[in-house]
Amino acid sequence: MTDKLTTSNKGLDGQRMRARKRKMEKKMQFKIEHLRVPLTGIAAIIAFLSYCFTSSYWKDTHQEFAEILFAFGLFFAAIASLGRMWCSLYIAGYKDEKLITYGPYSLCRNPLYFFSMLGVTGIGLTTKTLSFPLIFLTLFAVYYPLVIKKEELRLEAAFQDTFRDYKKMVPAFFPKFSNFAEPEQYLVNPKIYRKHMISALWFIWIVGVLEMIEGLKAIGVLRHLWTIF
Repeated sequence: MTDKLTTSNKGLDGQRMRARKRKMEKKMQFKIEHLRVPLTGIAAIIAFLSYCFTSSYWKDTHQEFAEILFAFGLFFAAIASLGRMWCSLYIAGYKDEKLITYGPYSLCRNPLYFFSMLGVTGIGLTTKTLSFPLIFLTLFAVYYPLVIKKEELRLEAAFQDTFRDYKKMVPAFFPKFSNFAEPEQYLVNPKIYRKHMISALWFIWIVGVLEMIEGLKAIGVLRHLWTIF
């Protein structure tokens, strides 16, 4: 009888520990996902202020190379904006309600983050430096895998075997173009999509702001304090 009670108590303790662990994981998931926007904002402000008071080594010494960096940056920013608009077309009104596996979501499981990576790289390159894109990519590589992992745990809990099957077939981040699939028709919520579309253009708007700052530097309103590569 005593052995049975001991076994029962151990079972209860194990259940409590697992429940406590799940609760802690949910709290951590909440923190990581909800800190994403403020942390990104803080990083953007620091980068913006840094750009206001720096000049590009390449622009000062290798003008042609600097223009090549800018052209690639503009290209990546444009691709990122179009890509995020494409993703938004599929998830507008369906996020967390339905597992989307068509369009960009047939290429990889996190296309929004993939296009965001292209976007921040593009913005970095439009500064005509190599330092800014390398810093942005490093910050992205350190933080966003944690966000992706937590989001996928939530999706797996919500969609279970459907998500696990999807996970087996579709890569997490880098697109697999042979997987591409799209429906003949797709219902879109125009009101929600319009909001997503406006936010998807941030990369292009930021490039415009950077060019305005460059103009202020050219006429002497802003003075650079140091040069970066």
